Amino acid sequence: MSMNDVVSAERVHIGFFGVRNAGKSSVVNAVTGQEMALVSDVKGTTTDPVKKAMELLPLGPVVIIDTPGIDDEGELGELRVKRARQVLNYTDVAVLVLDAQKGMSEADRGLVALFEDKQIPYAVVYNKADLLDANENGTENTIYVSAKTGQNIYELKELIARLVKQEENRKRIVADLLAPNDVVVLVVPIDSAAPKGRLILPQQQTIRDVLEAGAAAVVTRESELKETLASLKKKPRLVITDSQAFGKVSKDTPQDILLTSFSILFVRYKGDLSAAIRGAAQLDHLKDGDTVLIAEGCTHHRQCDDIGTVKLPRWIREYVARHRSECISPDCEDHANTVLSAQPQQENGKKTGQDPAYDASDVDIRFEFTSGMGFPEDLSKYALIVHCGGCMLNEREMQYRVRQAVDAGVPITNYGIAIAQMHGILRRSLGPFPDAQKLLDT
Repeated sequence: MSMNDVVSAERVHIGFFGVRNAGKSSVVNAVTGQEMALVSDVKGTTTDPVKKAMELLPLGPVVIIDTPGIDDEGELGELRVKRARQVLNYTDVAVLVLDAQKGMSEADRGLVALFEDKQIPYAVVYNKADLLDANENGTENTIYVSAKTGQNIYELKELIARLVKQEENRKRIVADLLAPNDVVVLVVPIDSAAPKGRLILPQQQTIRDVLEAGAAAVVTRESELKETLASLKKKPRLVITDSQAFGKVSKDTPQDILLTSFSILFVRYKGDLSAAIRGAAQLDHLKDGDTVLIAEGCTHHRQCDDIGTVKLPRWIREYVARHRSECISPDCEDHANTVLSAQPQQENGKKTGQDPAYDASDVDIRFEFTSGMGFPEDLSKYALIVHCGGCMLNEREMQYRVRQAVDAGVPITNYGIAIAQMHGILRRSLGPFPDAQKLLDT
């Protein structure tokens, strides 16, 4: 993917909803000018949400989502309805399509209530207006259209565009922390999970944001960081690192240079930084029998030392083991780094070199894993949720997950915050965000 592409997570997500046979798919096709959705007179033709990223004038880059009928029946129908409702978790603008001859049903009213409860801007579209005896005029967010004849389809797109402008995300990943001509050093380990020749998405997006701020981006690996910093004539404003290299990067970065991670930038950009900081404190209170959910917003090929399914569970168990052996402070870097450096090495298939004083084999912390759009509705079984940076999720989906955890009383943090906590450098990694730093003192 080139840096000129707009990734789906950064596009406005427009969801089309309604009962079966209201003409949702026909309206979707008319709006997009493509045969994106299968159209049929048979009820329930759309069986799963259909998503497509595209350029849609006058809107620009969007993701269009066609959903199953909200009134589907039977056991399978209930699953389809559930999936349609789940789409609301990442819908930025909703379009409710009604049959103009039948009007609004109870199921439609239920959808409107959901839109309003989730604070999703929405338009009500009366389709099949060509079958009415007289022309009907809409209101501010209501419009009569005909997917068959094209009546008012352009006007519908203009209406959606007005709603989209209300939802524009004015947050920045890092640009608001920078001034023109600042220097930012980005520490980018070569990720074996990324396609050859490419950087992973958070790195690409952060570099772009640095450049848009008029600042200079210097990219290096953790192994060359010292030499890179020494070669610079101007002191960097900020060092941003991949979370997995946090320990080494913290040691190699002078204390008078601000330090943070891509993951922390993204939890501020899309999630809730304050909730993530509070959630990280739960690492000090995990006990045997607790279950930790590690959630990722993307699906990818698992590597042998995968961060989510391998490294984080190992690090968390070792951190808990160390915490039990002696009370450690979240800001004691030497203690915390001892935990994470005492990782088992593989030699001829056997573990070697692990400090037995911090052997985590007797730590009974359980782990569950989710990826992509799969996120549990019931979170009550978890003692802690550790979420990725969410670069593949849009802001609304990430915010939904955070709210769901907070409402369930389950602490939630993210990879970067958790790793900084376990390395004893959380306070330092929050240096660019003084207000967030204060949460560590409350």
